[in-house]
This record gives sequence, structure tokens and C-alpha cells, in this order.
Amino acid sequence: MSDLMLKKAVAAKVRVNGWRNTTVEAMQRRAADKGQTAVEYLGIIAVVVAIVLAVTGTSIGSTILEKIMAQINKIV
Repeated sequence: MSDLMLKKAVAAKVRVNGWRNTTVEAMQRRAADKGQTAVEYLGIIAVVVAIVLAVTGTSIGSTILEKIMAQINKIV
């Protein structure tokens, strides 16, 4: 085998092994993040519930409703 062929074969093997190692590492990192999205969704739900409770539990909700109704009545 010539030197050029040997160099090309080694370079190809190095690239394939590097790609394989990078792909495996990426898949392992992605598998480690499985529970993260559930926690993020739970956090978003908690924020939405807090906003809904703040709007319905105080007079802010009625004030917002009055302002919206006033704007609708201006149009109609």
C-alpha cells in the first residue's frame, strides 16, 4: 500500500471515529435531560395558576373586565 493510500485510510478512520464519538456523546447528553422538560412544564403551569389566582382573587379581574367592556362598547 502506498503512503498516500495509508494516510487517506488513517484520516478516514480518524474522521469516522470522531463522528461516532461525537454522536454517542450527544445522544447520552440528550438522554440525561429527560426529566428536565417535565420540571419546566410544571414551572410554567405553576406560573399560570399563580396569575389566574391573582386575577380572580383580587379586584384586578373585575377592573380588567370593565376596561375591556368599555373598549368593546366604544367600537359597537
